Parts: sequence; C-alpha cells; structure tokens
Amino acid sequence: MPRGTRRHQWRTLLVVAATAALTSAGVTGVRPAPAAAEEATLAATAGCGKAPTLASGTRTIQTSGRSRSYILRVPDNYDSNRPYRLIFGFHWNGGTANDVDSGGTSGYPWSYYGLRALSNDSAIFVAPQGLNNGWANSGGQDVVFVDDMIREIDAGLCVDTTQRFAGGFSYGGGMSYALACARPTVFRAVAVYAGGQLSGCSGGTEPIAYIGLHGLRDPVLNISQGRSLRDRFVRNNGCTPQNPPEPAQGSLTHTVTTYSGCRAGYPVVWAAYDAGHTPGPVDGSAGDFEPGERSWTRPVVWNFFAQFQTSDPGPDPGPDPVPTTFRLRSESAGRCLDVNGASSANGAQMILWDCHGNANQQFSQSGQELRVLGKCLDVPGNAAGTRVQISDCGGANQKWNLNSNGTVSNAQNGLCLDVNGAATANGTAVVAWTCHTGANQRWARA
Repeated sequence: MPRGTRRHQWRTLLVVAATAALTSAGVTGVRPAPAAAEEATLAATAGCGKAPTLASGTRTIQTSGRSRSYILRVPDNYDSNRPYRLIFGFHWNGGTANDVDSGGTSGYPWSYYGLRALSNDSAIFVAPQGLNNGWANSGGQDVVFVDDMIREIDAGLCVDTTQRFAGGFSYGGGMSYALACARPTVFRAVAVYAGGQLSGCSGGTEPIAYIGLHGLRDPVLNISQGRSLRDRFVRNNGCTPQNPPEPAQGSLTHTVTTYSGCRAGYPVVWAAYDAGHTPGPVDGSAGDFEPGERSWTRPVVWNFFAQFQTSDPGPDPGPDPVPTTFRLRSESAGRCLDVNGASSANGAQMILWDCHGNANQQFSQSGQELRVLGKCLDVPGNAAGTRVQISDCGGANQKWNLNSNGTVSNAQNGLCLDVNGAATANGTAVVAWTCHTGANQRWARA
C-alpha cells in the first residue's frame, strides 16, 4: 500500500475525501500571484552561486496573514552552482506533509510518491501542509502559499525555474490540478493521482505538460472526474482527441497512453489502472494497499517529469541531420545490446552479445527514439517481462529516456530496459521490467 497511512486511516480517507468532493465542488476564483511569482524567467535563481540559506527539515512561513508549514528536502550532495529541479508533493485529504515526506511505513522508497528515491539527488523536494489536512484553496490561499514557498526557496537555493513540478493524490491531486490551471508558466508539468476538481481552477486556458493517473474502480473520485481533468489539457495542449484504451475490470493491469498531436513540449499522458482509490497500484494485486515502492506509478511519473531537460520547450528539433551512433553496454554483463541475427525485420528481438562494431549494435537517437538498422527500439506491450524488439518507427511505445542513473526507460509504460534474470551470457534476452536501477538495468554508451 502507499504507506503514508495505516489501513484504518485509509478507510477514513475514503469517507473524508468523498465529503471533500461534495463540499469543494463550488470552489471558485484563485487570487492571482504577484508578478514576480507569475513569470517563469529562464535566469538562475538568487540562491545560485552562494551558500544555501535553507536546509532539509520543517519550515514555517507567513502567507495570507497566517503561519503555514512545509517540509523541505535538499539533496545531500547539494551544489550551489547547479540548478535543481523543484518538486512539490501534496498530501491527500486527512494526510499530512510528513506522510508524503517520510513515505510512511514504506519509508524512503515511497517518499514523495516514490520520486525521491528515483531522483538520484537531482531534485529539491517540498511537502506542504494543508489547512485542516486538506486543500480547499479558499480564496486562492493555497495557490498563494505555493507562490510564497517558491519565492523563499528560490532565494535560498539554486533552482532551475523551468523545472518546477507538482504532484499529489486525491485532494493533493486536486491541488496539483489547481496549479496547472493557475500557474502554467510557473510549473513545467503536473501529475494528478486519482484527483478531482476539488481546489478550484482559476484560469485553466493555457498549456502545461500533464499526466493523469486514475483507477477504474475508484469509489471516492470516479474515474470520469479524472478523465474530465485530463481533457481540459488535451484541449489546451492541442492534442488529438481520443478515447484512450483502458484495461478491463478484473485484469489487474494498467494502460499508459501518450496522446498524439500535442503542441511540442506539452505532452498529455493518461494512465488508467484496474484498482480503486490509490496512488500506488500494483499489477496483479486485487487490493489497493500494496507497498507503494512496488508500484509502476513511480517510474511512469518520474520519467514523465525527467523528460524535460531544456530551459524552453521550443519546437521539436526532429532527427539530427548527421546522427551520432553509439552502443549500449550492460553494466552487469559487459556485453552490448544487439539485434538478434542482425535482422532488420519487424519483431526482431534484442539480446546481449559481445560488443562489436557492426550495424546491429549501432544506435542513434532521434528525439526519444533509439534507432538501429533503420528501425526503432520497441516494446510491444505494458507487461513487465515483455521482450524488447525493433519495429517500424512511429509508435508511442518507441519513446525512451536515457536517464542520468544509467537506466533506459520507456516513456509510455515506465518500464526499464533489463537484462533478463541478470544473466551475462551471449544470447540473453533483453526485456522491459519494473525499474529498480540494479546493474542489469544500467547501460553505458560505448
């Protein structure tokens, strides 16, 4: 289970969140922020290049005439000359900032919905505390609270102002959605786990990168509410409308869809899963109370955030005119990713083989595609253990992230390129598997 609460607390959450869904439906206007917080300038923050004035721990701030608190997590190896991502994690109704920060009984692996453990010290994390353990955002005060936290953090730490993100579950998802509406130029992307329009939506006409995740059997906030939130940004981002596939009830699986046609730099992703009201579903499990660190939502959301590496979304640059080729060598086996038999046929599978200079080990990167033998690296499904292959380019399942920790993750399903069984022999299958950053999932350009 997402271990920020115990089982009896989750039962309370279902009741309280349902009440919030009814009582907050009429939340209206969000007070605009001061101009300084409204503009997402590309310059380094005032905290860059000087000794930090903030440290990890709980902080109190004055905002909208009252004291509010938040928990700050600064990387252990913090470097004041390096601009960091800034990621906000919002708790659910009845939850606390400490639940998000600590990861509950799962601890560090589920801290900030599992993103902190995957960040490899590349991000500063913030867990704000909601009034009455919720995010009613009355008069826009919670959005202003976020503005004031950003202002304090920017002054004391080195933040990349184009790399601010927000995510939250249930009421926290509603708050993340409110920020997507009200602060689309302040935040680069948001993740809404099983959310609804609970904290208002002031503005809501501009694009922002958006990922929504929702359970088919959610008894608290029906999945139709999640679809409605998603569709606002399908429109704003200029995506091609569709009814994305969702898993069948009883399948205990998930489906991740990346919309096509979106404005460059503003993707929309929809992840539907056969589970209830939870941010941490686990495929194959009928319950909603599985350890969050086992959930596929961790890598899916992290990879969605991590894909944004530049200061300005700008136009899609397309393929390099003269692509640079490279091999991908497995750290655990010392052998290279290889198209079996040097076949260029669709469906030719990937294996490990002794590294050489032949074309069936020579990859080039075009956007998020990894190309070899005129085809693209492809995973034909969302299930862990699926064999990786090559196929004609153009599919959403052919987008990959080459992450700073050495993993290569699929942008659609969040699974990582994995040497099956951590074997080392020539001919070992290469599959897509739940990311764990072990040596058999780490690859080096060679």
